[in-house]
Amino acid sequence: MVKSENRARLAVTMPRLSRYGGAESFAWRLSEALAARGHAVDFICARCETDPPEGVEPVVLGRFGAFRLVKILWFAYGAQRAQQRGNYDLVFGMGKTLNQDILRIGGGPISKFWELSRRAWPSGFARSFKMLRRRLSPGNWAIHVIDRVRMRRTPRIVCVSHLVRDWLVEAHPFLDKEAIDVVYNRPDLARFSPIGDQERLRLRDASAIREDQVVVATAATNFALKGVRHLVSMLTRLPEHFVLHVAGGRNPGKYERLARELGVAHRVKFLGRVDDMPAFYRAADVFVLATFYDACSNATLEALACGCRSLSSAMNGSAHFLPPRWVFPDPADEGTMAEMVLRAAGEPRPGPFEWPEDVASGLEPYVEMVERTLAARKRS
Repeated sequence: MVKSENRARLAVTMPRLSRYGGAESFAWRLSEALAARGHAVDFICARCETDPPEGVEPVVLGRFGAFRLVKILWFAYGAQRAQQRGNYDLVFGMGKTLNQDILRIGGGPISKFWELSRRAWPSGFARSFKMLRRRLSPGNWAIHVIDRVRMRRTPRIVCVSHLVRDWLVEAHPFLDKEAIDVVYNRPDLARFSPIGDQERLRLRDASAIREDQVVVATAATNFALKGVRHLVSMLTRLPEHFVLHVAGGRNPGKYERLARELGVAHRVKFLGRVDDMPAFYRAADVFVLATFYDACSNATLEALACGCRSLSSAMNGSAHFLPPRWVFPDPADEGTMAEMVLRAAGEPRPGPFEWPEDVASGLEPYVEMVERTLAARKRS
């Protein structure tokens, strides 16, 4: 990478220095890109779980206290102290910190998350208890306060989707929507790409997928939030040769019980952690993300890039890239989802995904944003 003419002392703030997790991986790669441009980059974090990129210096604050509230406040306090000691030319924030020059919002405001995600849990005691725990959590109220402070103090805010920007302005009406940048996550289109029919048949055969089966796939860590319950129930509305494959998650026990109760257990596979996600998407016929809340699902874009028909609820920022006929308004509407899956399964598989030229994405806009801010300060 070409070195910048205006080299500076920079800080990236994120609770974990790690390559596991979407936000963590992005922060690692951004700090790497900034260091490659010749900047002196510190990574302010609570803990360091992997080696830093070349040229990046971790500033490890440690974790203090046994409670979530204390950990949140400790990181906000420690990061502020580290910024003052570091005397940085620019601070790029990705954690719950009070002050930064540029703030990337990788998820929406907590109030909007509560409002939309509550329906992910079954009505009755389960939902009421979940909402009560959220409302009583001191850590959640600390996030509320930090959010309000940092939204007023941060000169430049960037959201990972237009949907997140809309949620943010709804929660904080004092923000100017037009002043908030939108830069999407971009999948690695060299890794996530379509394959030929013969190669796909071999891949399905290796995965023990029968020729007549239509594989409906989804990927989730939080099964409740990503609507896995409704996808399992949806199978009862689809022909017998439609099956559901679920990648990710930790404990599918109650969803396996639900599948047995509904008589579809033989049509559902919980695969756990899948290391080869491109193969997972390529073997599937239809990818469905029945999410109740998703800032910008990487899985939806990855599946689409692999040539898989991809459906999503409207509560997903990356649904922005799907044809309207592949976006459903309610992830709990199993009848509508089943109808859309049937229609999509009969459509041709999409070709290679081409990123729209008028939609900012990836790391480059952030690097440019940082260096333009530095150049403007130097001129002033």
